[in-house]
This record gives sequence, C-alpha cells and structure tokens, in this order.
Amino acid sequence: MNEWLNANSEWVIYLVTILLIGGGAEAGAALARRRRERPSSDGDRFLSALAAPSIGLLALMIGFTFSMSLSRFEARRAAVLSEANAIGTAALRGQMLAEPYRSVVAPLFREYAMLRISRKGAVLGSAATIQAVQRSLTIQEELWRAGMDAAAANSQVVPAGLFLQALNTMIDVHEERLTANRNQVPSVVFVMIEGIAIIAFGFAGYGLQLANVASRRAMWVMALMMGSVIVLVLDLDRPQSGFITVDQSPLLDLLDGKR
Repeated sequence: MNEWLNANSEWVIYLVTILLIGGGAEAGAALARRRRERPSSDGDRFLSALAAPSIGLLALMIGFTFSMSLSRFEARRAAVLSEANAIGTAALRGQMLAEPYRSVVAPLFREYAMLRISRKGAVLGSAATIQAVQRSLTIQEELWRAGMDAAAANSQVVPAGLFLQALNTMIDVHEERLTANRNQVPSVVFVMIEGIAIIAFGFAGYGLQLANVASRRAMWVMALMMGSVIVLVLDLDRPQSGFITVDQSPLLDLLDGKR
C-alpha cells in the first residue's frame, strides 16, 4: 500500500478517494431504496443515526493523523537546517587544513552539499535517491580519510582534530535527516481513515434516502471536502513529491555562499 501511495500523484489519490467516499454514500442510498418496500423500523432509524458519530470519529482520526504528519514535516525542515549548519562548519574547518588536504576537501564539500538538496518530485526509495545517498556516503569516507591523513602528517596540529570533530557531526546529522525522511505515517492509518469515511458516508446516504431526499449533491460536496483534507494530510507526509515540500533554502544558501 505504501508503494502505491508513493508511486501515484496526489491527483490520482484524490480522485480515487472521492470516488470511494462518494461510492460509499451511493451504496448506502441503494441499500435504503431496497428496504423502502418494507415498513420503516427502529433498525432503519438506528442506522441513520450512526452517520453523525461515524463522521465525528472520522474527524477525530483525521485530526490525530494531521498532527502526526505536521510533526514529521517540522522535523524534516529542522533536519535540513541542521545539516546545512553541519556541512558549513565542516567546510570552514576544512579550510584550516594544510595543503594538499585543503584543496582535496573543498570540492568534495560542494558536491556533498549539492547531493543533499532534495529535488522536488523525488520519491523515497527511487533509484536516483538511493544513488545520491550512496554517493554521499562515499564522499564522507573520502573526507574522513583526508582528515586522518592530515592528522597523521602532523599530530600536533589542532585544525585536523577540529575538522574531524565537525566531520563526525556532519555524518551524524546526515543519518538523522535520512531517518526523518523515512519516518512517515504508516499507510495503514490512511487505509483506516478511508475505510471509516466510506462507512460514515454510507450511513449518511442511507439516512438521506430514508428521508426521501432526492438530491445528494450536498453529500458529494462533503465527499470532496473530506477527500481534500485526507489528501492534504497525505501530501504533508511526503517530503518532496507533493504540493507541500520541505524548504531547501539553507542548503541552497550554503552553495551560493550566503551564509
């Protein structure tokens, strides 16, 4: 399910969500039409009354899920800033190294910063994303070897120790950011929300049909609104592949020399 959510655009998911929710309302209305030939019973009134608490439960689930997605979004945004600061600090301390090590690490830091910029539309687990992470790990090893060689060349020089300390922080922050990007709301939560929405609107459609309401346009409008909110929460949980993406300005400013 998670693969399907990541592989499809928000518009496809939105359309499927609307059709499922609206289809639930129509299924409830169809069931009520079949029962119309029978005398109205307390059971019919009970089923109609279930629409309100079901929609209330749906709103509660969406609220909790939105809070989960928002907290993860803020964590990803903070991770970008932390990584930009860590790369900038390590690059500055790399300028303190003696030659030829200073000239070796400078281009590596620039390439590393470019790799750490998440492109809009990037999908977690895609070949391009995996390749960028693997190249980042390779550059980390090259930078670490350069720092160790600089320290071995002159163990009394302080800059090499400061460089290795900053580089260690940069490596730690790299993993923290990867973890933040992978920490998504479980797909089963969205499946549960979708299921509750279908059932809730099925009860609502059942009640409208029993009340002899011929037009269900208002129900479809509600389905559009509910589907929009569900897709918004889902979009907030997708780091770079939706309408709402994590700002990469700290890393871009680092490359442009504005910080």
